[in-house]
Amino acid sequence: MTLAERIDLAETRLCTTVFPFLTNHHETLFGGKAMSIMDEVSFMAATRFCRKKLVTVSTDRIDFEKAIPAGSIIEAIARVQSVGRTSLKVKVEIYLEKMYEEGRELAIQGTFTFVALDDDKKPIPVLDGLTIES
Repeated sequence: MTLAERIDLAETRLCTTVFPFLTNHHETLFGGKAMSIMDEVSFMAATRFCRKKLVTVSTDRIDFEKAIPAGSIIEAIARVQSVGRTSLKVKVEIYLEKMYEEGRELAIQGTFTFVALDDDKKPIPVLDGLTIES
């Protein structure tokens, strides 16, 4: 399997409805909840990519480009962006869909970095033991 094929297979999508209990006092998706969704979907994509124990070590800028009102549908899409020796970066985009209208638009995006760990919580190679064709 090539690296590109492994990245394609690891892409992860998560859809949810923005119910009122997920919103802030402006009746839009609470930023902390959006970040939690992004961390979760990026973790799933990273794990699917390498099948190793991973931890989130950083986020590289999260841009809240569009408020997401209650009653919307959102789709979070996570895709491995780059692979280092013991870490990998996953880009996440959250798209907003109005429930009763066609179309969607990019609302939030950010990048999450994960490190692979062994049983002693020491960093290990992300691709160690995996056969990747070029």
